[in-house]
Amino acid sequence: MGSARVFIDGEAGTTGLQIRERLLARRDIELISLSGAERKDAKARRDALHAADVAILCLPDDAAREAAALAEGADVKLIDASTAHRTADGWVYGFPEFRAGQREAVIGADRISNPGCYSTGAIAILAPLVAAHLLPVDYPVTVNAVSGYTGGGKSLIARYEAAGEAGYKPDPFWNYGLTLNHKHVPEITRWTGLGHPPIFQPSVARYAQGMLVSVPLALWSVESGPTAAAAHEILLSQYADTRFVRVAPLGEAEGLKELDPQALNGTNMLEIFVFSDEETGRAVITARLDNLGKGASGAAVQNMNLLLGMPEDAGIEASAAA
Repeated sequence: MGSARVFIDGEAGTTGLQIRERLLARRDIELISLSGAERKDAKARRDALHAADVAILCLPDDAAREAAALAEGADVKLIDASTAHRTADGWVYGFPEFRAGQREAVIGADRISNPGCYSTGAIAILAPLVAAHLLPVDYPVTVNAVSGYTGGGKSLIARYEAAGEAGYKPDPFWNYGLTLNHKHVPEITRWTGLGHPPIFQPSVARYAQGMLVSVPLALWSVESGPTAAAAHEILLSQYADTRFVRVAPLGEAEGLKELDPQALNGTNMLEIFVFSDEETGRAVITARLDNLGKGASGAAVQNMNLLLGMPEDAGIEASAAA
């Protein structure tokens, strides 16, 4: 099999740069690149899209929609890393592990929407529990999450990396999305199968990358009387044969005093921990991942590998931080 031609539309952005870095050393990939001027030229972008086997869109939402229109009529498979198509009909959700049959759907797709970083953690936790009826679809879900500042794109990166200049010191921690209408909420609602949007409270801390996504559960309030151990068993079964999602044993979670959001930086891994007080029927389930890895560029490369019939971990297996 010859090399596949891949075009990263928006390769100068944070996610695009990370994807490019993961692909540059690969002999099975031929990257199509545009000059700075050509990236702003619709014809040059259209020609690149039509020449590629796979195009990965690392663009703002409107520009991603424009790219999808430019690609019409081409024999190119699209992976959109923006929010534009995450709940759109005709686009396959690019989270191969979260439910049965999703990997096969990704493999057979022409249009894939790459999941959001926070959404990946929330859906990884909630979708199997709702599908197994451990949680009812009308359960009042709350999601609390913290990410490194790279999750906010160029403007937030610039804000934090300006630290020390002219005495500027960025905030150590702050909440946002206070309207309760964060762009990930429709995505989380749809792909978890929930009947109501969750209360989602994202936050940013003063470190570059890595995130924790936590779902507190008042299991005592659920009529069927589920236990945290039962929730753990469902998650363990769902992700047992996956390469990039690991469910920590209950004993490992019980022994933890703290959880480092940066522990998976540089990898495409996602880890799930179930913390509980069985006596009172309370639990907190937390997903840990790199917002630039499984939350963005790593997931895009994983989906690209599946589309092209290449090993799923090609280019991302050896990306663990030293």
